[in-house]
Amino acid sequence: MPLFLHDLKSFFQSARFKKYARRFGFFILGCIAFILFASGALSLYFSRNKPEIIAKINTKINENINGKFHVGDFHYKFLTGFPNFTLALKNVELKDNKWAVHQHTLLKAAEIEVRLGIWSLLQNEINIHKILINDAEIYLYKAEDGYSNADIFKPKKKKSTDTKSENETTIDQIDLNSVHFILDNRIGHKLFDFDIVSLKSKVDFDGDDWQTDLFLKTNIKNLAFNTVLGSFAQEKELKGNFAISYSSEKEKISVETENLKIGTDSFDIIAFFNLDNSLFGINISTSILWKNASNLLSRNISSQLDRFNLKKEIDVNCDIKGDFNDQGDPKIVVQAEISNNELTIPDGLITDCNFKGTFTNNFRPKDGFNDANSAVILTRFSGKYQNIPLTIPQAVISNFKKPLATGIVNSDFNIQNLNEMSNDKWIHFSSGHATANLKFQFNIVNLYITKPRFTGNVKVTDASFDYIPKNVHAEKTNIELNFTEKALIINQITYKHQNNRILIDGKIDNFLSLYYDAPEKMVVNWNIYCPNLDVKQFMGILKTSKSKKSAQKPPKNVNFSNQMKSAIEKCTVVLNLKADKLNYGKLTATNTTATIQMIDSRLFLKNGKVQTSGGNVTFSGTIEPRGNQYTFRSNAQINRVDIASFLRSFNNFQIQSFNPNNIEGKLSSNANVTGLISSKGELITNSMTGKLSFNVTQGVLQNFDPIVRVGKFAFPFRDVKNITFSDLSGNVNLRGEQIDVHNLTISSSVLNFDIEGIYSFGRGTNLALTVPLRNSKNDINLASEAERDAVRDRGIILHLLAVDDDGKIKIKWGKRDK
Repeated sequence: MPLFLHDLKSFFQSARFKKYARRFGFFILGCIAFILFASGALSLYFSRNKPEIIAKINTKINENINGKFHVGDFHYKFLTGFPNFTLALKNVELKDNKWAVHQHTLLKAAEIEVRLGIWSLLQNEINIHKILINDAEIYLYKAEDGYSNADIFKPKKKKSTDTKSENETTIDQIDLNSVHFILDNRIGHKLFDFDIVSLKSKVDFDGDDWQTDLFLKTNIKNLAFNTVLGSFAQEKELKGNFAISYSSEKEKISVETENLKIGTDSFDIIAFFNLDNSLFGINISTSILWKNASNLLSRNISSQLDRFNLKKEIDVNCDIKGDFNDQGDPKIVVQAEISNNELTIPDGLITDCNFKGTFTNNFRPKDGFNDANSAVILTRFSGKYQNIPLTIPQAVISNFKKPLATGIVNSDFNIQNLNEMSNDKWIHFSSGHATANLKFQFNIVNLYITKPRFTGNVKVTDASFDYIPKNVHAEKTNIELNFTEKALIINQITYKHQNNRILIDGKIDNFLSLYYDAPEKMVVNWNIYCPNLDVKQFMGILKTSKSKKSAQKPPKNVNFSNQMKSAIEKCTVVLNLKADKLNYGKLTATNTTATIQMIDSRLFLKNGKVQTSGGNVTFSGTIEPRGNQYTFRSNAQINRVDIASFLRSFNNFQIQSFNPNNIEGKLSSNANVTGLISSKGELITNSMTGKLSFNVTQGVLQNFDPIVRVGKFAFPFRDVKNITFSDLSGNVNLRGEQIDVHNLTISSSVLNFDIEGIYSFGRGTNLALTVPLRNSKNDINLASEAERDAVRDRGIILHLLAVDDDGKIKIKWGKRDK
């Protein structure tokens, strides 16, 4: 290394190096002197020939325009652009012949720098190699009648190969700096407005064809293909290199660019522009965030898209084709691939989202390019909405003025996942599985899903849930639903609630129409079969839901959970009930049938029939919640039931003076009564009011204490402990704790007597007994009822009173009115 440095130092100090260095220095000084001399000569040439040069430039420009070209001044720029001859045109204006009408100046520039070929200039020719435009405004205007200020340029005459001049003027390079460019097309309602920071283009010519690599840095003020709908990429910076070529044969400009920066994102663009018919096409590809992509679109589109979001970048391709002279939108097709993403929609969040999406504003080819004919097409969609897995082979959201979504959705999930969809926790699922295969159609209002309508089927197996408003718990419930255009058909529901096992099928006519618009008019027709039904356990469904009324306005987006709850509470339910065995407390009945209508927590019973206690009962009525109890109204006909068994079923109606063991016989009765049932389903006897008539046949009264007492007092020699009846009938009015007894007639083997007055379950009993003293033992042998009635009241008649005495019944002489 030291030896190399010593040799290098010796070379620089040698006479040979100094000789060549002196010659090279003289060469450099000579070049500088030549440039200065040439530039000075050019300056001198310009000073002496300025009028001629200006005249030639004006002539050259005016030869190619139909308008007015004005230049404030010309200057020669010393040394700039050498060896070309550089002129600076100051305060340049270019106006067409109709400027006074529209007042849009085609070109207004503080400075335009023109570089001319020296040899052409010396031969009295103008050959422009480069134009630099600084601090300028360019306004291309096209009026509604088709006139354009760009028509200032005269059409170029085509020349044959034989006559084409070798000295034909061409512009090899164009530079723009700080240029405001506007293209205002009033025919097509298009407005392109750019603040060009820098544009550099060097053109290579091949006859009439040319190509260039163009660098552009600009701020986009407006890129509106339809000014009514707004601008694309507004207020975004655009920066990149463009490969541009022109074909004179096709009169077509082609543009390609890679990694073009628009804002913070990169784009690959391929475009063409036809000059003969104004057709154009632009294809854009990128990988971009949803929000960034939305910000690049016109407001009519971005206002819709901003209500959605995708968390990760998406691959997008956008194809735009149109005619600059058309008034409407160009054709726009956007395609995107979404993989393992999170989709935010106005109604919630869809995770694990995958699909291919296509947007088009020409969904039906004959209906034009507009919002009403715009659509988003989703294919191979999959994701999870609140942990509910969804697959959609294809869905279409059409008509952006009144959006309508249609498609097919499939789902297979554990039903516990539905718990996350209930905002106010009105239902809770603890187990079960569901599958759904549905065609759907729903409107989109303010980008919220409204009135979804389905056709298809839903199957639920082994579902256990709590219906919280009614405190109802169900286990191992199976449901199969079929949605049709005309009705919802429930093919099978297997429901288990405590000791009740219920099999249900049913139908809801006009379900799709009434579910959203008029749920109070919706009638749910259920066919219910129960092998065994415990009425007390089942009555919990009648309890009124305890919901707090809010003064706040309801949300615009009524979700599925809220809508379902509202429909359940408002609809009318008609149950066609059949039970092999029915239990109500101690009452056991078989072959039960009834039609039950449920409206606003009220239960209407019609055509009810049960077999019990050896007879049958037909009934109708209503049951309605009132606080923690139930109000009932009943019209019942009892036909030949075993009276003892019947009384035991109803806890002897809480009568203390005798028990069912005292009486035998077949009871028939008509009852029209109202009353209360406790929260546990027990009949509150002293709450009943109404009318009741009864008749007992084949009756036997054993050890009935009031009669035994009367017998001991009045008939000590008769068997009053075992009495058979040929007639036991009467009419009563129920008044809560007290009963008005009318025409209670008893014709027995011991004696006959009639009873009138008041019987009380508590205090206040006051009954008048009319007792003929004759022995009626043999009356049963009389042939007819008329004969029995004729002898019934013969002989001595006693008048007795059964009255309340400190909670016990006391028998004494007297008539009731005394």
